[in-house]
Amino acid sequence: MPPDAGRAAEQVARQSYGKLIAFLAARSRDVPAAEDALSEALAAALRVWPERGVPDNPEAWLMVAARRNLMQAARHRTVQANAQATISLAFEEAEERMNEAGKSVFPDERLKLLFACTHPVIDRSVHTALMLQTVLGIEAKTIARSFVVSPEAMSQRLVRAKVKIREAGIPFAVPSGAALSGRLAAVLSAIYAAYGLGWDGLDGEEERHSLAGEAIWLGRALLTVLPDEPEAIGLLSLMLHCEARRSARRDGNGRYVPLDEQDTAAWNAIMITEADVLLRKAGGFDRFGPFQCQAAIQSVHAARRFSGATDWQALTTLYAALVTMKPTLGARVGQAAVIGRAVSAAAGLERIDTLDPRDVAAYQPYWAVRAFLLANAGDDIAAADAYMTAIGLSDSPAVRNFLASRLEQVRQASPG
Repeated sequence: MPPDAGRAAEQVARQSYGKLIAFLAARSRDVPAAEDALSEALAAALRVWPERGVPDNPEAWLMVAARRNLMQAARHRTVQANAQATISLAFEEAEERMNEAGKSVFPDERLKLLFACTHPVIDRSVHTALMLQTVLGIEAKTIARSFVVSPEAMSQRLVRAKVKIREAGIPFAVPSGAALSGRLAAVLSAIYAAYGLGWDGLDGEEERHSLAGEAIWLGRALLTVLPDEPEAIGLLSLMLHCEARRSARRDGNGRYVPLDEQDTAAWNAIMITEADVLLRKAGGFDRFGPFQCQAAIQSVHAARRFSGATDWQALTTLYAALVTMKPTLGARVGQAAVIGRAVSAAAGLERIDTLDPRDVAAYQPYWAVRAFLLANAGDDIAAADAYMTAIGLSDSPAVRNFLASRLEQVRQASPG
C-alpha cells in the first residue's frame, strides 16, 4: 500500500471517528450499526485509495461510504418496516443541507451523542467509558486501564450500553430543564476524562495530543449551547489552564519536568488569561462546583508566572473544598501533596495514610506522592520502595526516568 494512502486513512480515522459515528448514529439510532458501517468504510478506503488515490475530502468519502453500508445493513436486518425508510429520509435531509451549504461538510453532532450516552436508562457506571469510546474513538483496552478493569469486562459493558441506546430508542438531543441538570455532570466528567487521557500521552503519541484538543473543542461546543452553566465554564477554564503548560512539561531533551520546576516563561500567557476570564465569569453565577474549584487550583499555580511563588496556603484551602465536594482518590492524593508542602511532610503523610490501601494499590500518583513525602521526611529507605512501586505503575518512559532519578537521589542519601 502506498504510504500516503495508509497515513490518510489513519489520520481521518483518528481525527473524525467521533464526528462520523455521531452523524451516523443520530440518524440510525443504532451505535453498534454505525460503528460497523464506519469500520467497513475504513476497510474499503484501505483497499480503494491506494489504487484510485486519496480523495480531496477523505472525511466526506468515509461518511458517504459508511452511510451506504448502514442503509444496506438496514435492508438485510429484520427490522420494523419503516426503519430503513426512516434512515433514508434522515440521510437525504442531511445531504440536502450539505448541498445547500455548497461544500462537502456535515453537521458535528457529538454533543447529542454525549447526552445520549448519559440517558438514565443506561447504567451510570458506564456513562464516561461509553462516551470516551463512541464520541472520541478510544479503544476499550485503554479505557479499561483507566478504570482499572479488564479489557474483556469493559468491552462487555460497552456493548450492553450501546444495545440499550438502540432498544430504548434514546433520543439524540441536548436535554433541557431538570433532565439537563441530571446529566450534565456525567458529560463534563467524560470530557475531562478524555482530556486527561490526552494530557497523559506526551511520549511521542500524536493522537493523544489530538485527543486533548478534541476534549477542549467539546468543552467549547458545550459552552455555546449552555453559556450560563458555571461548571461547563469551569471545565473549559480547567482544561485551558492545564493546556497552557503543555510545552513546559518536557525540557529540551524530552525529560519530564514537574510543575513546580517548570519554566513559567514557556507557559502560554494568552491561554492562561482566557482561562482566568472564564473562571471569573463562572464565579459570577454564585454556584461553586468541583470543576470551578479545580480550575481555581490551576489558576493559583499559574499565578507563579507573575509572582514567582506558589501560594500553598491558598491551595490547601481549595483542596479542602474540593475534597468536601468531590472526594475522589485523585483529589485526596493531591490534597496530601499540598499539605506536605504547605505544612510539613509529616502532615502530608498523615493525610495520605488515611487512604484505603485497596484503593491505592495500583494508583501510580499515590505512590509518587508518597515517595516524595517520605523522602522529604527523611525516610529514604521507605521512599525508595515507594519510588520503585511508582516506577512500575507508570506508563510513561519520561515519567519513569524522572522517578528513577529521584530514586537514585534517595539511595545515595540513605546511610545503608
